[in-house]
Amino acid sequence: MDSTEPPYSQKRYEEIVKKVSTYIKKIGYNPDTVVFVQISGWNGDNMLEPSANMPWFKGWKVTRKDGGSASGTTLLEVLDCILPPTCPTDKPLHLPLQDVYKIDGIGIVPVGEVETGFSRLGMVVTFAPVNVTTEVKSVEMHHEALSEALPGEI
Repeated sequence: MDSTEPPYSQKRYEEIVKKVSTYIKKIGYNPDTVVFVQISGWNGDNMLEPSANMPWFKGWKVTRKDGGSASGTTLLEVLDCILPPTCPTDKPLHLPLQDVYKIDGIGIVPVGEVETGFSRLGMVVTFAPVNVTTEVKSVEMHHEALSEALPGEI
């Protein structure tokens, strides 16, 4: 925004917010849940601390999907208020495979990250879409044995 004419133009900022909000709504998102921050990465304006170069910028306020709200002035405050994604363990196991190894003396080792549900030793799992059913013989992360795998862990 420091490269607009005049520099730090409120008119240009509002034009960008309007166009991006229209696009966000068009693709199915709620613009009220999106934060717009007037910044200059080159000069550091409103990145970590509020800037005096944009006295017209009074900050941002956002409505969260959980019904709450957050507000602030800087990009750092936006990043600090992001809610972590939920990784439910009460849903069925969903473990997208990243790779499958065939190791002599061990067998077939599927590798992936649990997104929902959980995996434990002795659990019977079915791999879709091929409908292969097997028992979980071990749960490991970085060659360390675990009793179970929860969402986001492996």
